[in-house]
Amino acid sequence: MPRKRATIREVAQATGLSPAAVSYALRGLQVSEETMERVRAAAAELGYEADPIARALASGRTGMIGLLCGSLEDLWQQSLAVGISRGLFDKDRYALILDAVGDPARERSLAQQLRDQRVDGMIVQPIDPAAEFWPGLCESVPVVSIGDSISGTAGEVVFDNRRGVTLALEHLQTHGHRRVALLTPTRASTPDRPADVYVIAEGERLGLDIEVATAPHDLAGATAVARDVLSDRRASAIFCFADSIAYGVYAAAADLGLSIPGDISVMGYDDHPMSGLLTPGLTTVDWDIDGIVRAAVRLVVAAADGATRRRRVVQQPTLHPRASVAPCPT
Repeated sequence: MPRKRATIREVAQATGLSPAAVSYALRGLQVSEETMERVRAAAAELGYEADPIARALASGRTGMIGLLCGSLEDLWQQSLAVGISRGLFDKDRYALILDAVGDPARERSLAQQLRDQRVDGMIVQPIDPAAEFWPGLCESVPVVSIGDSISGTAGEVVFDNRRGVTLALEHLQTHGHRRVALLTPTRASTPDRPADVYVIAEGERLGLDIEVATAPHDLAGATAVARDVLSDRRASAIFCFADSIAYGVYAAAADLGLSIPGDISVMGYDDHPMSGLLTPGLTTVDWDIDGIVRAAVRLVVAAADGATRRRRVVQQPTLHPRASVAPCPT
């Protein structure tokens, strides 16, 4: 049988102290250095471990940070979740990772569940940043948003989407492309995402004919949408608001016997490591995922520790040209 976990009373008996004094010593409060060392040595010998539930009840903190991802079928968001989880662990926090699977209703439900589970803070990459529930939720738990602004957050790491969209569309324009298909995970129910708004405005400024289609992050779904767009043969280039969606374009082009970039040029938007391994390599926009992770972890830990000053970090994009974009065929 497994050994029963030692109690704080057993540590108190071993040291001749009261349970309250032992509790203070284990937390480094109101006792001498000698007493702290004696209590910690006894606790280690007895195999005492603090009960996390009791500790949370006493301190009002759980040590947990909720991480609500828009869709973990997006490989870039998977990398983001790994980085944040590790970054929080280094700060003695633990990530509770949930997946909204691209569904705004599920996003709301999961955000409320995280709040009800008394997480110390929350990091979200919102599907619907304009949803009405966010301000109320942000009043009850510190929230840090990634990608898009949310009203009432303790902090945000936002992307300069205007600059990112401009870099991408100007790159296509300089290669002679005039008809561009945009594949975006944004749904009709969330039409005000900044990147989508900017791409239409920039398309008009550059004289581009932009055709918008909604595509999921999963490979099968993105491939099906891309196949329809490619079969139409109107666009000479496809701009995808996630590299994971662009992978579906590669699959659809192969199914249809089309060459990239000979028949169709393709661009992504987050520079996942896989994108450089494709043939041809995917031209994409890099958002510095390591910088995003560091900023998000720093902001949420500060907010969970009681910082009241709202901080905003703006990530600047870098165009990463590869061989998936070529001059528009005449």
